[in-house]
Amino acid sequence: MRYIISFLLASAALPVAADVPRVVTDLPPVHSIATQVMAGVAEPVLLLDRGANAHSFQLRPSQAAALSEADLVVWIGPEMTPWLDRALDGLSEDAVRLGLLNAPETFTRRFGDAGGEDHDHDHAHDHGAAEQPGPETADTDHDDHGHDGVDPHAWLDPANAMAWADLMAAELGRLDPENAATYSANAAKAKAGITALDAEIAASLAPLHDRPFVVFHDAYGYFTDHYGLHPAGAIALGDATSPGAARLAALQASIGQSGTICLFPEAQHDPALVQQMAETSGARIGRALDPSGSSLEPGAGNYAELLRNMAFALTECLNK
Repeated sequence: MRYIISFLLASAALPVAADVPRVVTDLPPVHSIATQVMAGVAEPVLLLDRGANAHSFQLRPSQAAALSEADLVVWIGPEMTPWLDRALDGLSEDAVRLGLLNAPETFTRRFGDAGGEDHDHDHAHDHGAAEQPGPETADTDHDDHGHDGVDPHAWLDPANAMAWADLMAAELGRLDPENAATYSANAAKAKAGITALDAEIAASLAPLHDRPFVVFHDAYGYFTDHYGLHPAGAIALGDATSPGAARLAALQASIGQSGTICLFPEAQHDPALVQQMAETSGARIGRALDPSGSSLEPGAGNYAELLRNMAFALTECLNK
């Protein structure tokens, strides 16, 4: 008995570790970066189910419960996940909301911006004024469903992913000073990995700068701007509805004029329109792209796999 009492007394003298922050994320790439930053400390929660649509999602009761208990919510913003914006209304006042799209460190572009080396970094985050549609985006059938203003697919620029690793580490370190050094070291490691991945992808895509292609919807501007690619257009501006007949006719004509080489379908979307355009134009059909990584295994490796898969799909089809 005296040994049990001695053990209990010794245990009581040990310092009690502080609770680490409970972190909830919206999308797989955000969860991937958070997982890397929190490695060895805790696991963040991912809300978006595998294979689900990032723009329209309904929380399960267990996910709503996890959100209600969160100390830190890391998300792109209401432009990308409006369903989470509504759910955040019930969040505790003490919980921290880290909206990445509106962070000063985040580079943003607007839908319809022309990419390339002369593209200016926009930190104004002006969500009010709509872009005037150019020839590649005009659509008399009005099927854009709000695809103007700031483009929320900002994780597709690796520079933003690196900035977000630092942002997450700083916020976690503030909430959990005991593990601040770990978060900071993890962020540095994550950034080094993204830097190497960026160089790898840039080298593989460098020969493709003058090879036009068409994507399913207007979600890839950060990626194509960053790597100097020049897509010929998108079948749909938004991903909520099918494009109208006028847009399809204009795009079909543009495909012929631009010498489009490949058409790319998209995960979670019917490839029928892509197949129809390929039959008419003779362009090749590439692998389905997955800009949100929702079809991939969630976790630390999701972000790198997302970008690497996209680069591979482009090189595989455009290099033939």
